[in-house]
Amino acid sequence: MKTIRIPQHIIAAIFEHAQDELPNEACGLLTGSGDTALQQHALTNIDHSPVHFALDPREQFCVLKIARADSRRILASYHSHPASPARPSDEDIRLALDPDIIYIIVSLMNPEPDIKAFSIVRGTVEEAKIEIIKS
Repeated sequence: MKTIRIPQHIIAAIFEHAQDELPNEACGLLTGSGDTALQQHALTNIDHSPVHFALDPREQFCVLKIARADSRRILASYHSHPASPARPSDEDIRLALDPDIIYIIVSLMNPEPDIKAFSIVRGTVEEAKIEIIKS
């Protein structure tokens, strides 16, 4: 099972981003080194939809440049599900093209947000572990 280590303040920032984008899905990237996320990058969902998301390509490229300048890499892509569980939809699986990153989904369907991580390789989905680093 793959593991991603995420500081508590980044988890909180992801939840806040997801809430701020309601009723639409929020999306973004996490950069870091090894298996540890060091920075959250909230991106624009250019679909502006409650059931779909697409990362803004210009913003995505900007994050890649920042990561490389800091000797980091993109570790994870995240998005929210405003009204469905924290599990990949058929579309999420179909569009998961990078086997080297973790896919994080935040569900807002209940009062308490739920966050889960997945490794998706050529359509095969395996849950990954999120280890929360206390600040």
